[in-house]
Amino acid sequence: MTPVDWVLVVAIIVLAASVIAGLVLGARALRVLHTDRQDAQVRREQAVGDAQAKVEDAKAKAASVRAETAAAKAEANAARAEARRVLETAHSEADTILEHAHRQAETDAEQLRAAARRSGEREVALLNATVKEQAAEVERRAARIDERERLHAEEVERLVERERRLAALESDLSKRESALTAREAELAKADEVKRRELERIAGLSVESARTELIEAIEGQAKREAAILVRDIETEAKNTADTRARHIVVDAIQRIASEQTAESVVSVLHLPSDEMKGRIIGREGRNIRAFESTTGVNLIIDDTPEAVLLSCFDPVRREVGRLTLEKLVLDGRIHPHRIEEVFDSAKNEVERLCDRAAEEALVDVGITDIHPELVKLLGRLRYRTSYGQNVLKHLVETAHIAGIMAAELGLDVPTMKRAAFLHDIGKALTHEVEGSHALIGADMARKYGEHEDVVHAIEAHHNEVPPQTIEAVLTQAADACSGGRPGARRESLEAYVKRLERIEEIAGGKAGVEKVFAMQAGREIRVMVRPDDIDDIGAAVLARDVAKQIEEELTYPGQIRVTVVRESRVTELAR
Repeated sequence: MTPVDWVLVVAIIVLAASVIAGLVLGARALRVLHTDRQDAQVRREQAVGDAQAKVEDAKAKAASVRAETAAAKAEANAARAEARRVLETAHSEADTILEHAHRQAETDAEQLRAAARRSGEREVALLNATVKEQAAEVERRAARIDERERLHAEEVERLVERERRLAALESDLSKRESALTAREAELAKADEVKRRELERIAGLSVESARTELIEAIEGQAKREAAILVRDIETEAKNTADTRARHIVVDAIQRIASEQTAESVVSVLHLPSDEMKGRIIGREGRNIRAFESTTGVNLIIDDTPEAVLLSCFDPVRREVGRLTLEKLVLDGRIHPHRIEEVFDSAKNEVERLCDRAAEEALVDVGITDIHPELVKLLGRLRYRTSYGQNVLKHLVETAHIAGIMAAELGLDVPTMKRAAFLHDIGKALTHEVEGSHALIGADMARKYGEHEDVVHAIEAHHNEVPPQTIEAVLTQAADACSGGRPGARRESLEAYVKRLERIEEIAGGKAGVEKVFAMQAGREIRVMVRPDDIDDIGAAVLARDVAKQIEEELTYPGQIRVTVVRESRVTELAR
């Protein structure tokens, strides 16, 4: 059967289905009509029953009234008439309802027939249109199939022609290959003849010539490498000082702001924020008088119940702090009172400095020392280095140096004196230019200290090469005191930033699950996913993290990087 025949069969089947649907709808309408008739009959029987009930009631009433009075007869007659009227009314209502039900059922059936007829007509029209479209589609497909067959035939012809050409080319290539093979054999024979002739003339074989050439090239390469190394060393020596200065300048640029903010500021807590207004005074009169008298800058910001005092001279800053503290406790703050309290605070700080220097000298065991050096030592009571008090650092260094000198059989008093005075120049670093080691050596030489002591002071930071055992031991004692865990602190902000950066470096690597910075940042443990990183990858990850930390961060001591790779296997016993 052709596609058109199949389409016609489908259309006939759909039409038959539409007719059957119409018949089903008509049967449904007849069932509805029969149901309405039954409902009308039931309502009629109910009306008749109601009427009969009313008649019986009327008869009972009439019988009871007839026994009492004659007038009751007339009422009974009226009741009968009323009953008949009600019965007639019920009969007429039942007939009306039944007739209305008949008409409604006929109307519904007619509407259903018309709807079924219209639906069938629409289905037939839709089927006719579908049949036409499918027939057109079949014709288009047949045309495309004919076109494809024609193109296929043309493609077959082209392929046959191409195969014919390829066969001819292969034959030609085979001939050329044979000719090239013969030519290569002739050239190989000619090369062999030439090689033997060259060996005969040179008196060397090919292996000997190769060995001599390699030795000559190796010697030349070694000579050029030695020249290159010499040039690099010369250039490094010429540029070492310049590069070192650049490195130091870069380091100063990186840490200058943090170190300055940490070492030149003191904080004074106030009883309330209202005191800030009294410190400032009318139109800033009090704060200007305070800064001009003490030489300390007063910073009043949004910090609750606190003000900052900033000054490079730690003694002057302490005098200013003590002055402001006394003014706040007194409550009377005006220019004249500021000058009075400043003189009192200055004298008190001087007494505290002298007492601290004397206590340090007694602790170390030094008695004969110039009074000017005592004053300088007292000023170190308010000088700190990375959070470590310099005067206490000198006492620690002196004790450590004395122990080492006693073990080596050296002069203990001289050794302790050199170690105790090695940082005395820090009392004048804000007033005199230069390194504190050289400044301290000049002051010690000026006030009659022994040359061994002076040399130990100036050489403890290698500004001058150490020439004596005392100088070397002074360096060692200084390193022991400053490197003691907890002796020097860094700012909390810098510490937190360093820990966060360490965790970011490790956490940014692929395959890392968790990172823990431990022991105040001296150890970092990296937990990795065992499915993503194997044992070799864990070793590589540890080396990469350690290398990146070395390149990006500045930290005291060393940081241990531990990579933990855990494999777990779980089975259930049933």
